[in-house]
Amino acid sequence: QVQLVESGGGLVQARGSLGLSCAASGLAFSMSHMGWFRQAPGKERELVSGISQRAVTTDYADSVKGRFTISRDNAKNTVYLQMNSLKPEDSAIYYCAASFASSASSWPLHRGNINYWGQGTQVTVSS
Repeated sequence: QVQLVESGGGLVQARGSLGLSCAASGLAFSMSHMGWFRQAPGKERELVSGISQRAVTTDYADSVKGRFTISRDNAKNTVYLQMNSLKPEDSAIYYCAASFASSASSWPLHRGNINYWGQGTQVTVSS
């Protein structure tokens, strides 16, 4: 059974930092592209950042470029998201996601090519 377990969310003031982690189990982690999505109330779930299976390629939403950094440790089956200079508009539930790197269509990540989702972790940025 595949599990993606996020941790590290919480409440932070604007311009602060938070780090998210996602531990994967039951998954061929090193053969999967990994990513972070977020969903705010009343909005669609959107890609925040993705990282390819060997961390050769990363992808960021324009709204987070220069502020967020994604990384992964294939030995620990864990993907990370470091979020700096947080803004109130970054407030959302953040979801870890995995996509089998089995075809060209598995990258870049989008909602339609995700095979597994985590349960989500709340990030709230106060102004």
